[in-house]
Amino acid sequence: MSEKEKKRAGNSNSGNKADQSPLPGELSRYRKEIDRLDEQLIRTLAERHKVVREVFSNKISESAFIRDAGREETLLRKVREMALDAGIDPYFTEQLFRDIIYQSVRYQSHSLLDHSNNKLEVRTITVAYQGTRGAYSHQAAMRHFSERYDDVRCIGFKTFEQAAMAMVEGETDVAILPIENTTAGSINDSYDLLADKDLHITGEEVLKVNHCLMACEPTPLEELRMIRSHPQALSQCSRFLAGLTHCEILPYTDTAMAAQKVMEEGDPAQAAIASSYAAELYDLHILAKDLANQPGNYTRFVIVSPEPMMCDPRIPAKTSLMLATVHEKGALLQCLKVLDRHGINMTKLESRPRIGKPWQYLFYVDIEGNRDEPNVKKALKEIENKAAHFKVLGCYPAQEE
Repeated sequence: MSEKEKKRAGNSNSGNKADQSPLPGELSRYRKEIDRLDEQLIRTLAERHKVVREVFSNKISESAFIRDAGREETLLRKVREMALDAGIDPYFTEQLFRDIIYQSVRYQSHSLLDHSNNKLEVRTITVAYQGTRGAYSHQAAMRHFSERYDDVRCIGFKTFEQAAMAMVEGETDVAILPIENTTAGSINDSYDLLADKDLHITGEEVLKVNHCLMACEPTPLEELRMIRSHPQALSQCSRFLAGLTHCEILPYTDTAMAAQKVMEEGDPAQAAIASSYAAELYDLHILAKDLANQPGNYTRFVIVSPEPMMCDPRIPAKTSLMLATVHEKGALLQCLKVLDRHGINMTKLESRPRIGKPWQYLFYVDIEGNRDEPNVKKALKEIENKAAHFKVLGCYPAQEE
């Protein structure tokens, strides 16, 4: 046998040895070591967050902006270099650190908002939402507030209007309303509430939605006979549901309520579409995941309060408007041209029928920028002078993706 053949044979044998599965005892040891390292990662992230909080406390009195783009790029370049040296995928590592940086900026933005409105010392908040525990609105509320408050008390209601009225009447501090979804589009009930009630937008939360099919037992799909969920969720999963022609599709009050109903019924032929969190809460088996028509399925929520909040100019902000134009040709276009003339980017335009005024429409506009910036302030004044009806719905920290 030649030297080359011996080398090839040696590599082949070593490869076979490496491919052997670890023994049960070894596998258990590896898993324990991974668990230990995971705990270490969490502790390190917690220590990093403590430093971020200290940095924020020093930034309150400074004029510098929250983000330092140069510092962030230097950090990411260093992370990529360290990843290569350590034999780790630099792309994965960079994405991980981008998420860590984003979370730090998010915390500082929200804390600066609370500081500007004398709420930094408030440690408890009550939030009204539509649905029950485990609903997407509940998850969005917890994500938005849990890092800022020691005690987040979420109270569920059957409808969006009931949730909004609980806030208006002082039963809760704020309410959270879904406003749009990347698959199903705008949520009209929420827009109508913004027009009809005295609500002020003070924040937004974008939640990635992962619809799952769940039942009380691991039932084959062909044995299902009924599927419940919120109409929006059913709409977002229409392609998947089209293949289940043997199933009755029933709209339900809420995704989490549908999951709860399936748990209470205990019938393996019944299923619900809800979040994996709801499946965990109600001890259900997930039969299928990622059911939405679009792979990137996100819902944007707005936080509404009884009073507007002042948004510190250091915070990257968004301003939401509501207006009705005069009944003249090109009236809406003239209002929108004002934004272009002042260099303001519009991120959302939505129209809804004006309640009580047939064939008239309200327009909802989201723009980038703080309402107190000179160019934004001038633009808003010009639009107000041109419009038949005008209201600033709120100025709040923009959630960057």
